Parts: sequence; structure tokens; C-alpha cells
Amino acid sequence: MSDVLSPAKQSLTPANLVAVMDQYAEAPAHSPIFDNLKHHVVKPTTNKSGVVMKELALMGHLIIRGNAENAAFVEGVSRVLGLALPTKPLTAETNDVTSILWLSPDEWLVLSSADMIYDIEVALREKLTGHFSIVNQSGGQTVIELTGVNVLDVLKKSTSLDVHPTVFPVGKVVGSLLAKSSATYYHCGENQWRLIVRRSFADYIWRWLMDAGKEFGLVIEK
Repeated sequence: MSDVLSPAKQSLTPANLVAVMDQYAEAPAHSPIFDNLKHHVVKPTTNKSGVVMKELALMGHLIIRGNAENAAFVEGVSRVLGLALPTKPLTAETNDVTSILWLSPDEWLVLSSADMIYDIEVALREKLTGHFSIVNQSGGQTVIELTGVNVLDVLKKSTSLDVHPTVFPVGKVVGSLLAKSSATYYHCGENQWRLIVRRSFADYIWRWLMDAGKEFGLVIEK
């Protein structure tokens, strides 16, 4: 993280005065995937565990919109996040705590820890000028992570996307259908995928993936 962020929750300057809410100021918040479902026992049809599934619950989600051809905008976002803003379609940039996912030519999703996302938003609003938009979607989305040697087999049962590594390499991001819902697919590592899903469909998608992974010995990680 760049030193643009101050350690304290700071106020916005009058010129940039916007109502900014820290969605995780008072814990505990409720995960989109309820504990009794998340920890539900899966009865796999094999003794071999080829897929591990877990929810990366209560992460910070910011949607940023702006002009990728505006050097000041690109530099400002990059300086605050300590990551280059990905301007190439379907790509992402990531470090140990934060990821920036390209969603469209003028739209990006920032994923970071819950305790950092408020300060990130404040710093972005203080750093950026001109025409831009920042929306905190932390309460409206969640992330499901799948790892293991059979992850592609589960995804092939769930989407029409070509998820073969030659077509969908590590670092690629695509929004598409997932069963009868939708998700943003992020291939974040070898045999590791993150699915960003809407809160209202999280229960359905979790159940779908539990069923799709049974034959591969899916294990749910708390």
C-alpha cells in the first residue's frame, strides 16, 4: 500500500465532500453465505479431494470508473493502491493484500481487506480530480475461491467459458454466466480461481458448486 493513505480514518476536504461510509466499522457483519450452509457437510462420491472451496468473506469491494486515457487518473489510482491500473482488457494486477480487476474500458474492481477499504476510498477521493466514480460494493458481493487439481472440471460443469489455461491463463478476468446466475471469473494462480458473485445469488452459487464438486471430492474450508 502506498504512503498516500494515512493511518487514521480521515475526513474529506470540502471540495470533495461526499458521504463515505465505512461498511465494516462495526463487527461482526454477516457473510453472504451463512455459516450453516458454508460449513454444510458435503458427501463426496470419491475419497480423493480434488477441489477445496472457501468463501473469502467480508472483503472490501470498490468499483472505480474513470478514463483510462487520462494519465492523471491512471497515475492517481496506481499511486494510492501501489499497483499499476490494468488498462489491457481482461487483465488484473495484484499484490499480497489488494487486487485490481479490469471489468470494462472504464471500470475496475478493487478487492482488498475489510480494514483497508475505507481508507482506500478516502485516499482515492482525495487524490483523484475531474470526472470519476467510486462505489463501495462491499455489502453487495462476495468471493468464492476454488483450488485444486479438479477446479477446471467443476468450472466446465458450471459455465460455457473456455477455461483451458491456453485460453484463460493466470491473471485473466472475465465476467460471464455461472449456472443460471453470473460471476466474474479471476484465474489468480495455478489451480486457483476466484469467483466474485452478487450477494443475492451467493447462496445459489455455493449450493451449485457443492453439488458440482461432489464427484471430485470437494472439501469446504472454514
